[in-house]
Amino acid sequence: MKISEIYRSIQGEGLLTGTPSVFVRASGCNLRCWFCDTPYTSWHPEGSDMAVDEIIAHVQEWDCRHVVLTGGEPMLFAELIPLSKWFRSAGYHITIETSGTLYLPVVCDMMSISPKLHNSVPSLSEHPYWSRRHQRERIQPDVLRRLIGRFDYQLKFVVDRPADLKEIEQFLQELPTFDPARILMMPQGVEPEELQQRTAWLEPECQRRGFVFCPRKQIEWFGPLRST
Repeated sequence: MKISEIYRSIQGEGLLTGTPSVFVRASGCNLRCWFCDTPYTSWHPEGSDMAVDEIIAHVQEWDCRHVVLTGGEPMLFAELIPLSKWFRSAGYHITIETSGTLYLPVVCDMMSISPKLHNSVPSLSEHPYWSRRHQRERIQPDVLRRLIGRFDYQLKFVVDRPADLKEIEQFLQELPTFDPARILMMPQGVEPEELQQRTAWLEPECQRRGFVFCPRKQIEWFGPLRST
């Protein structure tokens, strides 16, 4: 499994915001969001191959019972199956962060799914191959339904502009069922100023719809830094 970094920090997004956790970040992704905030795991993947027991040993260096398996796209790696099962047997709380385009028979306590809206598609003129591939693969309804049906989940949408809200509503209408308390909307951006501008109109829209506004607290706490 190719790993870009393993580090201890605090969860800054989602329903578990504020939870001290060890992050295991896989390097490699099947999509290419233009606004990806970890390009070192997607556009320019870097890292080293690590065996499952090596990853476990690194995580055990910290006295922390929450582990986040993230990326990139961790579902690309079959090693995620034995890795997640080991953490479950050892009593860890497991969050897996995924785009919801791939399925593996993993175990976890929270499946954090971030479906990619049309706003994520890279420029066709600058990246013709990835633009077409990203558009083709970014939504996999069968995979999403399977993940939502099997796991405790949160659906975390990255919102760039007001028009995205209609797309989210249409997306949710196509699901067999969903819990509004598990629908999270997060402003796109990595700079405090642009996050504040989008928060000003997005947070009231979340309240009106009964969804959860999801601030990017790690930007507030640490700035746009790696390993946070």
